[in-house]
Amino acid sequence: MLIVIIVLILAVVILAVLGGTFLLNRSRRSSKSQEHQTVLEKIGTVKAPPPSVEEAIDELHAERGISELDWTPPKLEDRLSKAKGLFGGYLPSVLGRGSILDQSWDDLEEALVLADVGLAATKSILENLKVVVKQEKIKEPKDLIASLKTELVRRLELNDAPIDLKFGQGGPTVWLFVGVNGVGKTTTIGKLAAREVKAGKKVLLAAGDTFRAAASEQLEQWAERSGADITKGSEGADPSSVIFDAIEKAAARNYDLVLADTAGRLHTKANLMEELKKVRRVSAKEPGQLCEVLLVLDATTGQNGLIQASEFKDATDLTGVVLTKLDGTAKGGIAIAISETLGIPIKLIGIGESVADLIAFEPQNFVEAIIS
Repeated sequence: MLIVIIVLILAVVILAVLGGTFLLNRSRRSSKSQEHQTVLEKIGTVKAPPPSVEEAIDELHAERGISELDWTPPKLEDRLSKAKGLFGGYLPSVLGRGSILDQSWDDLEEALVLADVGLAATKSILENLKVVVKQEKIKEPKDLIASLKTELVRRLELNDAPIDLKFGQGGPTVWLFVGVNGVGKTTTIGKLAAREVKAGKKVLLAAGDTFRAAASEQLEQWAERSGADITKGSEGADPSSVIFDAIEKAAARNYDLVLADTAGRLHTKANLMEELKKVRRVSAKEPGQLCEVLLVLDATTGQNGLIQASEFKDATDLTGVVLTKLDGTAKGGIAIAISETLGIPIKLIGIGESVADLIAFEPQNFVEAIIS
């Protein structure tokens, strides 16, 4: 009996020892497996491919609380619904009459002026429209509005021109951006950089606004997200030097496009304009090709925007205008005023936060979107 008890005790001890060894080995294997997994994850993180342009800009939009990026262009009429309401809100009185009366012309004049077309441009538009109505014997108010749309499109098309894409013709293409602070200049550059990188272009950003640290930081963020490169100078550095260095770098390293930011405000307006004149002269030098000098303008500023456009045109010999924030409270008529009064083409319009919301300006589509 004693022998049996001893055997049982030994068996229990042996099983306990074996079980403990098994659990210890299993724990070690689990620990090693976890360490191995951690190493793999680290390696994977290092070797992971960079995010696509779309994914990277989606991250930027997420940080700013903007909805996921959609590269599909939006429906213009939807984004200009506010402008349509503001402009079109003055026209029901014209359409509500059974015929074209003197009051109809007064209502049209009020509609155009209040829509930021401007007094001089409005007078010219209505004078031409009266001739058309008489020649074509137009009697119906709806036909009068149709003729107004045709007249507006005709005038916009007189100065219409697409953005200049002279890639690969003897040096990097240079687009210079000017405008006061707060109009969306840096964001416009970032959106264009993302678009052109997506199109396969090698893009370099030039941080020429050396007077605002925030401008350089914002542009650098866009460069990282879009896949473009950037050249910066120290705070307060000569903007012309920064931009020329960027152009030389672009030529040496076979970049297709240089997008150059500039300051929007110095301590006096005269100083700003003199600085921009110098920047333009330097940007036009070889080895680059200065193809565009684009004024970025906040469309919600109305007739004040026309004054800005006139001043920047005199200083920098503008080639075109980018109208931003048209999805807001802008009335839309400023586009007609700029084209009519200054003869500057509207090349791009901003109608939202997404990259896809910066689109080419098309007179027919624009007029249809605000008067329908």
